[in-house]
Amino acid sequence: MKNIFGLLLLFMSFSAFSQDPFLQESNATAKKQAIEITNRYIPELGMTGEQQLLFQQKVEEFLIRRYKIEAEFSGKEKLNLLYQLQQEETADMQDILTRPQLKIYKQVKPEIQPLEKIQQE
Repeated sequence: MKNIFGLLLLFMSFSAFSQDPFLQESNATAKKQAIEITNRYIPELGMTGEQQLLFQQKVEEFLIRRYKIEAEFSGKEKLNLLYQLQQEETADMQDILTRPQLKIYKQVKPEIQPLEKIQQE
């Protein structure tokens, strides 16, 4: 019985620490755009080298998810999903940024990463 419980616990721990499936699919466009976005935040936030790398990886992860939403949805549903995605991204940045940096991040994010660009005719 102890062996079965031990094996079950072992398999659960492997699944808990597995990689994010979105990051397993490399996307050159997302990586390039993540670098550009991160470079725009650096002067605003004054991030350390380690923060920059973590920030860039997190942005890339959410860009890949954003591309998928943009390809599969449209209209109000798409905007709602993009809004939820941005909320998740902001929440995840709490693990990377300090409180003062997070406050500034929330202020400048709409300028650097707008929810949706509207084409005017």
